[in-house]
Amino acid sequence: MNFTQLNLTEKIRLYLQTNTRKKLNLFVFLFPGTLWLIFFFIFPLAIVLIYSFLERGTYGGVSWIFTIENYERLFNPIYWTVLLRSLYLAFLTTFFCLLVGYPLAFFIVMQPPRWRNTLLLLVIIPFWTNFLVRIYAWIVLLRNEGVINVVLQGLGIVSEPLELLFTPFAISIGLIYGYLPFMILPLYATIEKFNFSLIEASHDLGANDWRTFWRVVLPLTSRGIIAGSLLIFIPSVGEYVTPDILGGAKTLMIGNLIQNQFSGARDWPFGSVLSIIMMAIVLLPILIYFRISEE
Repeated sequence: MNFTQLNLTEKIRLYLQTNTRKKLNLFVFLFPGTLWLIFFFIFPLAIVLIYSFLERGTYGGVSWIFTIENYERLFNPIYWTVLLRSLYLAFLTTFFCLLVGYPLAFFIVMQPPRWRNTLLLLVIIPFWTNFLVRIYAWIVLLRNEGVINVVLQGLGIVSEPLELLFTPFAISIGLIYGYLPFMILPLYATIEKFNFSLIEASHDLGANDWRTFWRVVLPLTSRGIIAGSLLIFIPSVGEYVTPDILGGAKTLMIGNLIQNQFSGARDWPFGSVLSIIMMAIVLLPILIYFRISEE
């Protein structure tokens, strides 16, 4: 029987059956992912939030006594210095990755198709090596007897070794090196879809190269810029391996401070507070990205 031939009651019953079946199928598909998020994201986050309002135990851990003293400790200028340094290094890393990655992504897109995959492979190849090994390799390059200082002294540019290792400069170099591919790949994906005939149209309308870039190319590739910036800024803020190795524990970032609170000082409540603050900082650019994506 055709649907149009059914009476109103039968149509409603058929609609409800179909709608219920769709909701059940949707629930079955979403249930594994929802369960994963609950146990491995929401539940641990709730534990961290609860711990942030508890007192430190005598021998570490927590004592189940409610307090807001942990949040009051954030007003100490020492912690704000570490936080601002983390934000500064993260912004610096993101900026230089964009400065290097944007023209490099354009260069790859402009190559013949047979060369693009090879160039992309060269961008990805560093991921084939363990991250710690690559960071330790920078010690060989940056130390006083390292390759960079030996070359500079050999060329007569400097008379004595430069203090490169265990400095904020070394941390910045390590972060830029480690996260640069995360800027190149989303930019490449965006620029590859760019309609280059728009550049010719802009020139025909009297715009020069600089005006064309700012009014045409940059706005239409902004999604790749934002995505790449988020992929770099978010992990850079909480980075602790690179500062620990290349900074020599002299330049603390918030990731190092959190790690020290949980392992060295065994002050889990204050470590939880710092984790909450870092997550709030990371959440802000994500919300901005979603707001821009909706427009």
